[in-house]
Amino acid sequence: MGGRNDGNYRNPCLTMHQPWASLLVYGIKRIEGRSWPAPIRGRLWIHAASKVPDTETIKAMEEFYREIYAVNGITDLKFPENYPVSRLIGCVEVVGCVKCEELVSWEKVPEGVRLEGQTDFCWLCEQPQKLLVPFEMRGYQRVYNLERKIYDAAVRGLRPVECPLPVKFPLPDPQDPFSLKPGSLVSQFAALKASEMDKTPTLSAAIAGARAAATQFSKKEHKYQNTSHKTDILDSTEKSKSKNKSIEMDTRSADVLDERTSENCEEISEMDSHSQAPQRD
Repeated sequence: MGGRNDGNYRNPCLTMHQPWASLLVYGIKRIEGRSWPAPIRGRLWIHAASKVPDTETIKAMEEFYREIYAVNGITDLKFPENYPVSRLIGCVEVVGCVKCEELVSWEKVPEGVRLEGQTDFCWLCEQPQKLLVPFEMRGYQRVYNLERKIYDAAVRGLRPVECPLPVKFPLPDPQDPFSLKPGSLVSQFAALKASEMDKTPTLSAAIAGARAAATQFSKKEHKYQNTSHKTDILDSTEKSKSKNKSIEMDTRSADVLDERTSENCEEISEMDSHSQAPQRD
């Protein structure tokens, strides 16, 4: 069985929008930002959502990574040739999760990695692998388990990725593989302070562009959810009005019917009410 999961992860998978999904699997993106901490350690499969990324978003994110890699002297980034959607595309190893303020102050990782810290929680990703042939599948929200048959086929098609700048995130406690967690760096390095590296105008512009791309996407999702909610409310209101009107008509009709007919109508009305009850999924 696969699909939604309550936390018992066997082959955990995360659905991400493009171009972020492919950038992670290609080893260009090292930090997966979320508003919630990573619930797993180890292999995390990456599934690309169904939304086709627009050209402006791809351009903004590629420019962002060009600039932050340039900080570490990497100027020959090779981006994915395409950004497939509705596909399982590869996996990464999640080695830890820290708060944004911890990552941006962490002097033991490259400056470019610190610049990726833009969200509340930063999932630290290593060892990306991509599928030679991406698998078409549906995704779910948050972290969920892959279906066994998909996992069995996918695991044979993985190939290591040559990262432009491989990163090994040091554990606060080398004996504890789970020691990289929110708050762990603050307790380990009490004197941490925010990074104050100088940013060039192009780097600042790239960071702003990446934030705008993510924010714009979030607004579209929020607008869609609000629109769907309003539509549901309107549909519910119209159904309620129609039901009330029907009840009023039945009441007027009942006034002119004899007692026996009235009783029959009530029985029919009760049967209809039960047959119209919503079915549980």
